Amino acid sequence: MILLMAAVAALWICHVVPAEEPDPDIALEPAHVIINPWRFHIPPTKRQGVPGIERTANGRLWVIYGRDVESTRNYQVLIRSDNNGRSWSHPKLMILPREGVRAMSAAIWIDPIARMWVFWGQSFGTQDGRYGIWAITTDDPDAENPQWSRPRRLGDGIMLNKPTVLSNGDWLFISSVWKADHSIKVYATTDQGKTFNLRGTANVLPPETRGPDEPMIVERKVGSLWMLVRRQGMAETVSHDGGKTWSAVKQSSLRHPTARFFLRRLESGALLLVKHGPLDKRVGRTDLMAFVSDDDGQTWKGGLLLDEREKVTYPDGVQAPDGTIYIIYDHNRTPDGEVLMAAFTEEDVRAGEAVSTNVRLRAEVARLPAE
Repeated sequence: MILLMAAVAALWICHVVPAEEPDPDIALEPAHVIINPWRFHIPPTKRQGVPGIERTANGRLWVIYGRDVESTRNYQVLIRSDNNGRSWSHPKLMILPREGVRAMSAAIWIDPIARMWVFWGQSFGTQDGRYGIWAITTDDPDAENPQWSRPRRLGDGIMLNKPTVLSNGDWLFISSVWKADHSIKVYATTDQGKTFNLRGTANVLPPETRGPDEPMIVERKVGSLWMLVRRQGMAETVSHDGGKTWSAVKQSSLRHPTARFFLRRLESGALLLVKHGPLDKRVGRTDLMAFVSDDDGQTWKGGLLLDEREKVTYPDGVQAPDGTIYIIYDHNRTPDGEVLMAAFTEEDVRAGEAVSTNVRLRAEVARLPAE
């Protein structure tokens, strides 16, 4: 367990300027991981969002989200719910970066051996062109006070997604070093997370279309890997050798704004896609909708509207054993800073409306206090 004295947090809050010029390599050092932070040690913010969600075997929901999003003071907080999202705890963990380092773009994932991983990216300043995937794990995410491992740096890039477990047992962790050649990096572990190797990269061309790639991978039923990429809409690439080589990243037929989406395989075998707007219409960051595909993304069905408002962004999701799908997202990061959850089933998505008793929309997880 990694503890931080109150004095360290106070120094961060007060913006103490180091005596010497900051060293960019401090981003290669772990952020402070603070267990059960006192409320008055959590820095105030006027902007929050970019959430991730996971569900344990016993039904506990965990949510992580960023505060001071898109600034050099970006940090992360982890909260939980033991009543299916009806109410939420105060932060159980805080990832507080060192002075001059940004802790950004977090994700949570429970692996096949029931460990929960918490990931975040680190950058010196807003964007340092290298970034870094950092992770901690707990063997018992249902414990009252989970014990956490020491932070590990897994590789370069930002990993704003859940890893993909292949049919052969390999785990793929996908990241992006924004706006660079071969920006998308696919790291693989064949020993359940003990070691990682860079398996392959995907290159976004032409260079002027590059941005925060925010890629996501699914394994198709025929064995190939399909990757969707944020690129002035939505782009795609395919690998036929387990992620070692990738086809040219090309524009997808799916219409979408330049924004994050969510792609995952459901327990039924169908694919779930959460995106903005209808399949054949490009809209702004509005009309967050869910669709399913029975043919690995060739065609899509349904269209359940989760939130029709503007500035609804960055969906992430998980499915419970009973079939309930939980999608977390943010709304109006400034000044509302809402983190919201939608719960529904695959049947609701296919029908394009609420047909089950599981539907809950716009359930509040967190928000900034009114001024």
